[in-house]
Amino acid sequence: MSVIILLLGASLLVAAGFLAAFIWSVKNGQFEDDFSPAHRILFEDKKDNTNE
Repeated sequence: MSVIILLLGASLLVAAGFLAAFIWSVKNGQFEDDFSPAHRILFEDKKDNTNE
């Protein structure tokens, strides 16, 4: 029974760590621009690498 309590405490600690990391990343602007990174590769200018 004590193992279940130990695992429950550890899982809550890990969950709190992930929640803190998520809140920190939102406050630092990690998720501000969610449209352009996925579409940037489609509209990227191609460089001409011919050396003729």
